Amino acid sequence: MKRKIYSILLTGGLLLSTVVMLSLTSCNKTGPAGAAGRDGANGANGADGISPTEACKACHSPALVDKVAVEFGMSKHNWGTAAFEESGNNSCAPCHTQEGFRYVCDPANNVSTVWTNTGGVWTNPYAAVNDHDMGELGCGTCHSSLHTTYGISDLTVFTNTAPVPMTMWGGAKTIDLQQDGGKSNLCVKCHQPRPLQCNVSPTSGGRMLNYDSIRQFPTLIFYDSTTGVVNKYVKPSYRMHTHYGAVGAIYAGKGGIEFTGTLAYGNSTHTTVASCQDCHMAPMTGRAGGHSFQVRNAVEAALGSGTTWNFNGCNTAACHGDDPLSATHAKFVNKRAAIKTLLDNLATKINACGGGHDIMTRQTDPTLNLWAGITTNSYDGYLDIYSSSSNATGYWRDPYGSGSTNAAKPKFPKLTFGQMGAIMNFQLCLREYSLGVHNFSYSEALLTNSIAVLTAQGF
Repeated sequence: MKRKIYSILLTGGLLLSTVVMLSLTSCNKTGPAGAAGRDGANGANGADGISPTEACKACHSPALVDKVAVEFGMSKHNWGTAAFEESGNNSCAPCHTQEGFRYVCDPANNVSTVWTNTGGVWTNPYAAVNDHDMGELGCGTCHSSLHTTYGISDLTVFTNTAPVPMTMWGGAKTIDLQQDGGKSNLCVKCHQPRPLQCNVSPTSGGRMLNYDSIRQFPTLIFYDSTTGVVNKYVKPSYRMHTHYGAVGAIYAGKGGIEFTGTLAYGNSTHTTVASCQDCHMAPMTGRAGGHSFQVRNAVEAALGSGTTWNFNGCNTAACHGDDPLSATHAKFVNKRAAIKTLLDNLATKINACGGGHDIMTRQTDPTLNLWAGITTNSYDGYLDIYSSSSNATGYWRDPYGSGSTNAAKPKFPKLTFGQMGAIMNFQLCLREYSLGVHNFSYSEALLTNSIAVLTAQGF
């Protein structure tokens, strides 16, 4: 009997446990969802984002970049062919190609103007490298940060506004035009003279010409055909010149051969007050101004033949606004006439060593001579020395040339240091292009004192 009762209790306990577990399980189940609650109040609207299209339009609009592109189409920076001709040429690429220019402006590349001596031979390190020596000039040449933030501020970041060590002087002189945020330094980085390299020989090893010696010892002999070639100096040739970037040196009042003379070397107001952009990027008149960078309505025409000028950058309230300049204004006409007269007179002195025949070339064709009309005889700054490739009609014999045609020509005459310096100053003052407008005071002193040096030598 006790066993039966115990068995029932066990069985009952198991049954009770099962009931409890089922009850607990039933309590954990989720019931059907209730009705949805009311929506909360709307939050404040966020600011609208800028669509990619709108960001582009901030710059690429008819009034801004589209207009600039049209103006730039008139610029020789755009339609000139030098970018193609000099691509792959490391020494020319810094000024004639976009990638070459950007390369020498980048501080990370540490491109120097100080000449280096390797194995007894001097070289000019101001050059690009093989993978940065090409490309047409374009927006990115000067505006170095385009499409960086895709904002309008990208337009105001320039490839260079830092002081410019002069490659002509191997870095011994530096141009720093600080007005207008140093923007003129961007232009001068290219528009500066190139150095003259001495002949590679045991005496000189190809180092650049010592311009201070030219200045200090004007009566020494630079070259004399009667005693043979003086190998330690630059050889007289058709292209013995300071190249074409004369304007940076003249405008800054640095870099010429500053012979001692009657005129002190000073600068016009332009050097410290005006910037390149003030005049060359003034509001457009015809096809001059803006991103054409021109100040005259002509592409390639003699300066004295029907040229019209854009004086918008000159005739501002801060400059000549109280007495506006024009092509007939006495200040503009007389200053330029004075420099032209000095250039003509210096040319006569330089040519006198030819004993009756010019040693400088004349070229009246404005498509071949950018400076046609600047001097009475339209000199271009080259020497009239024979070159089968560059000056086939040259009068004088190339001292280093060969062949029967060259040998039949008269020997090139003797040059003194004074004449060599005068030739360089003539080239600089001719090729700065403005007949003294950029810096009348400095141009006048260079030419006047060069004439005095040659007069003292009997020319």
